[in-house]
Amino acid sequence: MNMLKVGDKVPDFSANDQDGNTINLKDYKGKALVVFFYPKADTPGCTAEACNLRDNYKELKNKGFELLGVSADSEKKQTNFKNKYNFPFPLLADEDHTVINTFGVWGPKKFMGREYDGIHRTTFVINGEGIVEKVIDKVKTKDHAAQLLED
Repeated sequence: MNMLKVGDKVPDFSANDQDGNTINLKDYKGKALVVFFYPKADTPGCTAEACNLRDNYKELKNKGFELLGVSADSEKKQTNFKNKYNFPFPLLADEDHTVINTFGVWGPKKFMGREYDGIHRTTFVINGEGIVEKVIDKVKTKDHAAQLLED
């Protein structure tokens, strides 16, 4: 796993959101962008994390943040997840791992004694020039917005 770190320039990427629209990094030029990676749509931890961001969306927007959620789920799963919880931000369906590999968040994980490869729950804050300003690799799913809002 070769994860992007603070100070790295994010390579341009594009992926489809839940509605099949192509989203590119360059669409966010000049804006602060929060890209949060989660293992699987509509699972307890991922739901808690995304709902916390939804509930604090107005405050995050007031601070100038745009948000993008990313997992390896299909467009259909992302659509169902977004509609079920009324998320005001796009969810990327990165089934081919283009964005996941760009950020380096795919790798070995352990859960209940078994090892497997998967997405590491990680959030990146990217400035308007495409430079990583902050990496949160110990995401508090129920209080994630506070981690983004603290300096």
